[in-house]
Amino acid sequence: MGLLQPLKGDTGGKIMLAVLALIAVLVPILNLLVPEGNPLHVSTFTVTLLGKYLTYALLAVAVDLVWGYLGILSLGHGAFFALGGYAMGMYLMRQIGDRGVYGDPLLPDFMVFLDWQQLPWFWQGFDQFWYAALMILLVPGLLAFVFGWLAFRSRVTGVYLSIITQALTYALMLAFFRNEMGFGGNNGLTDFKDLLGFDLQSDGTRIGLFLASALALALGYWACRWIVTSKLGRVAVAVRDAESRVRFIGYRVDRVKLAIWTFSAVLAGVAGALYVPQVGIINPGEFSPLNSIELVVWVAIGGRATLYGAVIGAVLVNYGKTVFTGAFPEAWLFVLGGLFVLVTVFLPAGIAGLLKTLRRRRSEPTALKEKSA
Repeated sequence: MGLLQPLKGDTGGKIMLAVLALIAVLVPILNLLVPEGNPLHVSTFTVTLLGKYLTYALLAVAVDLVWGYLGILSLGHGAFFALGGYAMGMYLMRQIGDRGVYGDPLLPDFMVFLDWQQLPWFWQGFDQFWYAALMILLVPGLLAFVFGWLAFRSRVTGVYLSIITQALTYALMLAFFRNEMGFGGNNGLTDFKDLLGFDLQSDGTRIGLFLASALALALGYWACRWIVTSKLGRVAVAVRDAESRVRFIGYRVDRVKLAIWTFSAVLAGVAGALYVPQVGIINPGEFSPLNSIELVVWVAIGGRATLYGAVIGAVLVNYGKTVFTGAFPEAWLFVLGGLFVLVTVFLPAGIAGLLKTLRRRRSEPTALKEKSA
């Protein structure tokens, strides 16, 4: 019962996790056991696409944790996502070895092309998965900790904090575009071969990555629910609603913000690490401020301060993006902007808020009947 305690009263979250578990069971079966000619067959391409959606959903949950429950509108979470992705990409590049285009057993192809003579110090250790996994957590977490410590101690809030987070991701994007940084420059990292010895192009590996993404989303959601239902989460909501009062009664507001902000960044880094082997590339474009703004749109459409609403928004918006960019590539951004405006005006609580309203209205007649009886 202790493990289920964070989900108490979270009907939407329970439904979301149940659907996630069902998908995690059905998709591998329909991909591996159902023949390709069968209408029920799920292609490997679709499995990869679903896995990518799940990593986006985990990223959206991380954004909703700080925006919905702490009141920090982050326009820079794409940076933490990209850093986690680069950490995974560096590990995958080291696994290529002499199978690269230039056949160098130590240097990645882009370093050979740029006439690098030795492997940079910050690439050392990435030939080991445990080290890469540690960096996936540590690099985004450390950056978030340093940034948050400076910003929260200085009491930077509101739109000023949002602008600074956007400046952070933009600065990182410009830095990673430079070839001398040692991260592949404009082209980034790609041409990955295997992960933990498993061929990345095989159906089994794709299924494994999909299941890992589903598990990460479930665990990340549970961890966020544990935080928001704990004393830390209740203080965070109080900070969101009346920061000055919380500070006046003796709470260290900067420490509350810093703890949740750092954890959120680590979640975003994990999402990025799972994203990279499924899409097969990571480049500086992932740092683009536009990507971070789009994350906020996902959360707003799904429903802020619900967590499961962030999952709904991320999956629906990205599914729409997949459909519309294929059918109307030039109109997609207008569709996304129009959807955001419509939801903001007519559904300020997002899709999750609409579902809550419908559920409440459906339960009202039952309650009235019970009272009259």
